Amino acid sequence: MPASIRGEIHDLPAVAVTRRNATLLDCPYCGSSYVAQVLGDNGGISYVCTACGHSWS
Repeated sequence: MPASIRGEIHDLPAVAVTRRNATLLDCPYCGSSYVAQVLGDNGGISYVCTACGHSWS
């Protein structure tokens, strides 16, 4: 039994494998990857770390 599902799927496009790494956003304060994208009051987009609560835009 493989340790990863990638070992089971041989026809998975390379884009699907690398896309996860390209879209990750880390919290600049604690380094966590648990980040939520939120819509601000004035229509701008902000980010909030769900691990430490730090927010930035």
